[in-house]
Amino acid sequence: MLNEKLVQDIVKEVVAKLNLGEGETGMGIFTDMNDAIAAAKKAQAVLQKMSMDQREKIITNIRRKTMENAETFARMGVEETGMGNVGHKILKHRLVAEKTPGTEDIKTTAWSGDRGLTLVEMGPFGVIGAITPCTNPSETVICNSIGMIAGGNAVVFNPHPAAIKTSNFAVRMINEASLEAGGPENVVCSLVKPTLQSSEIMMKHKDIPLIAATGGPGVVTAVLSSGKRGIGAGAGNPPVVVDESADIRKAAEDIINGCTFDNNLPCIAEKEVVALNSVTDELIHYMVSEQGCYMASKEEQAKLQATVLTPKGLNRKCVGKSAKVLLSMIGVEVPDSIRCIIFEGEKEHPLISEELMMPILGIVRATDFDDAVEKAVWLEHGNRHSAHIHSKNVDNITKYAKAIDTAILVKNGPSYSAIGFGGEGYCTFTIASRTGEGLTSAATFTKRRRCVMCDSLCIR
Repeated sequence: MLNEKLVQDIVKEVVAKLNLGEGETGMGIFTDMNDAIAAAKKAQAVLQKMSMDQREKIITNIRRKTMENAETFARMGVEETGMGNVGHKILKHRLVAEKTPGTEDIKTTAWSGDRGLTLVEMGPFGVIGAITPCTNPSETVICNSIGMIAGGNAVVFNPHPAAIKTSNFAVRMINEASLEAGGPENVVCSLVKPTLQSSEIMMKHKDIPLIAATGGPGVVTAVLSSGKRGIGAGAGNPPVVVDESADIRKAAEDIINGCTFDNNLPCIAEKEVVALNSVTDELIHYMVSEQGCYMASKEEQAKLQATVLTPKGLNRKCVGKSAKVLLSMIGVEVPDSIRCIIFEGEKEHPLISEELMMPILGIVRATDFDDAVEKAVWLEHGNRHSAHIHSKNVDNITKYAKAIDTAILVKNGPSYSAIGFGGEGYCTFTIASRTGEGLTSAATFTKRRRCVMCDSLCIR
């Protein structure tokens, strides 16, 4: 069996040697934001002259190193932030390495006719400023870097301070991958100690034409107020609707698998259920009897609410914790098999209406499908981020899709299938619902340029 304590000691030793976030610079890490931007600008000038094949070699090396370091990243992330699940974080890093689009996403569109040839090509913005979260720190850094480098950009990160060691380990790895593949150093940059002030410098800097922010609503609002082009991946509170036509047993399995993935840290994860009254009891039965759910009593719900919510919002000590740990905080001891805490409540219940990012799943009953849609739309709070449904009724799915109007809508599967894990499509950890780009990729981080040749180069 794996010696967990030994592995944790090894991770601590690696972090201590790297001294990440505690003063050591080099390989893309700087003490001053202005210096980081200047270094990235020099690197981007080199990168822009490289061919697409050369960029792809850098990206291939980033993918390889991410696979090799997936477990280290996972354990560092849990160790540093206290959030999430090591096994699931390993899967997320593998997913980033395998399914984040590279240079294949950079395509040229062409028209030819009697009056000549017109091309539209995707060109780099230059140096992109990126703000990353503590919930998916290294995953977001690596995913963003692959897409941005593919587009010919360099990147300056202002990572969340709670995950600086993990984030900067990723930055160093990416620069190592670039150098090994013949690319420039400082193709991605970060700071020893990122702050609100450093993010403000980044957002106002003349050499940063584009800002990509992955985080809470406050971060996205700041980016959109910067006067720069902004890509904002903000909050969500994804509801999942279950109607009478669904495979209820499978719905229970999919919902709990999605809700508990990495202890509910992904912004796309199921945060609450709206089920038709006719199927709610059956759904709860399968969740409890087969999917490792604990049904919280009214008294336990009150204790949970007092523990995980504070007058200022979420108790950060509870975010990303397992169901077992959360229950222990209110004096309830359960076996390791318990994966999720469930309960019934009205849509206004604070543990249902608030995005918790922990495996607590409130279930709201609906009288009919129209009532379910109305409640789900209310619970999504207009974030237009993600939503889910279990139904075999195409008309119901269509009605829900139009009403909820989210960047992501998963039908009859767990939430994580939306990012290519058990579903078709590519992976991303920056889902820009608020600014409209949706699931970002390399193409998102480019600008379109039209090149027109009149009356020539049309051979017919």
